Amino acid sequence: MREYTVPALILLCLATAAAQTGPQAWKPIKDSKNICQILVPPDWSPLGDAGAAVLRDTTTALAAVTSQPGQTFKPLSEALLKSLDIRKDKLFENSSKRIFYQDKTSRNADDPHGYSTSVPGKDGTCSCHIIFLPNVPEDVVRKIALSLGPASE
Repeated sequence: MREYTVPALILLCLATAAAQTGPQAWKPIKDSKNICQILVPPDWSPLGDAGAAVLRDTTTALAAVTSQPGQTFKPLSEALLKSLDIRKDKLFENSSKRIFYQDKTSRNADDPHGYSTSVPGKDGTCSCHIIFLPNVPEDVVRKIALSLGPASE
């Protein structure tokens, strides 16, 4: 049993170190009420106190976080999905923990994509909307969207 303990501890330490170097380098961006937040990479800049961040400028990529105190969080109904014209292949998650979908698809290199996400917050709902040009790495934008949650103290 002891022969497995040391390798397990080493793996645990490596996993902890990897977790600390990634997200900790990202900056929190909080909504104007300091209720909800997203995390953005170090090369993104806060946009004043607006609860938003940009990559280079607002035409390249813009991520905004908002809070809706008192709004009960719930998955989108089939009727609402249909009325919002959210296709199933653009709906990444629609659960009691998160709503995440692509609400705009770029038609050319100068036309942005758009992602929206919502999660339960403290006594309400947290939401995030990100618009980004096709040359912005989609995996980074997804990580920003999935970082949405209640603001840390």
